Amino acid sequence: MAREFKLPDLGEGIHEGEVLAVRVSAGQAVTEGDIILEVETDKAAVEIPSPYTGSILEIRVAAGDTVKVGQVMMTFADAGEKATAPSAPAAPAAKAVQAKVPAAAGGKQGPVPASPATRRLARELGVELSAVSPSGAAGLVTADDVRAFAARGKTPAAARPAPAPAAAEAVPAAAADLPDFAKWGTVERVPFRSIRRATARQMSLAWSQIPHVNSQELVDVTRLEAFRQKHKKEIEALGGRLTVTVFALKAAASVLKAFPQVNASLDAAAGEIVIKKYYHLGVAVNTADGLMVPVIRHVDNKSIKELAVELHALVQKAAARKLGREELQGGTFTITNAGALGGWAFVPIINPPQVAILGLGQGRLQPAVVMGEKGPEILPRRIMPAVLAIDHRVLDGADSVNFLARFKQIMEDPDELLMSLV
Repeated sequence: MAREFKLPDLGEGIHEGEVLAVRVSAGQAVTEGDIILEVETDKAAVEIPSPYTGSILEIRVAAGDTVKVGQVMMTFADAGEKATAPSAPAAPAAKAVQAKVPAAAGGKQGPVPASPATRRLARELGVELSAVSPSGAAGLVTADDVRAFAARGKTPAAARPAPAPAAAEAVPAAAADLPDFAKWGTVERVPFRSIRRATARQMSLAWSQIPHVNSQELVDVTRLEAFRQKHKKEIEALGGRLTVTVFALKAAASVLKAFPQVNASLDAAAGEIVIKKYYHLGVAVNTADGLMVPVIRHVDNKSIKELAVELHALVQKAAARKLGREELQGGTFTITNAGALGGWAFVPIINPPQVAILGLGQGRLQPAVVMGEKGPEILPRRIMPAVLAIDHRVLDGADSVNFLARFKQIMEDPDELLMSLV
């Protein structure tokens, strides 16, 4: 008897994923636990093991497909049951919830194949599915079909409010019509999916729902840089890298303890601010495939050496797209450092459901007024810009200013940094 294998609920609001690789073929015998698929969901590449021991009857997906939670991806047979020859990957039209539509609607009759998620999106955008031209296998109407139809402004249904970005499956569909760029020269079209699409969805949510306010500070890291240069070989011998971000992680954890309201989230539905008593800090990592934010847990309980080794390992895993879902979840505060790329001051966007993010730039030699024995004098100092963006629903300008003042104090004095670790 054939047994279906569906994309499981992966939690954290994840409702779809992109198939990166299919590791098996029809007719192949598998054992429970064998890796059969690799799927990327909101930046994390997940290896999916077989839930059964038997053989593959049918494969319904291929690399590059977008699959929804609950969609059938494969069917399995018990040992001894004959497998069918592989066929072209089919979207789950047979399993989709189908609705009857009037014959006059869009000139079509009968049920319109579409997944539950696509139907929900159509209702939110006021789109009649019967009027949408399907692009999926077996006449399946996909979510992209619905968005494209809505963007063209051809919906015959009564206008309805656009969904909040949290409910949308990707970037809001109400985009302006684009010209034919090819008439002016050669163009290349690259699929908007995977990490880039997940980032777009998250940033659209942040920008549309969070009132951002930012404060800036200039941090003199001259002494810290000397300390870093003195000890970096020692850290490299342990398999880590002693970067400014490592010190910033430790300093930020110390400051978050002093200002716990920054280590929070807003539960708007409950009318509550959730203050976390743990310090799991995300670090934005630039990769060839886009931005990823692995999370280092319990930063307050780890030494500089431990953080340097762990952060370096996470950066390497991010570059190789080997981060697991759990390594991208649970962050309470994020640091993004453009200094390694040569970037100066910039204003980052908050990573919801967090309420603040710290952006750092490159430490550069600058003329600075320093108080000497004979009074103020101008000396070359290594100055690093720091910008804290806050959610003004939860935090005020005073919170931001006070946070940065304390962060600056710790970062400018290695002795203060080390003392704050106790």
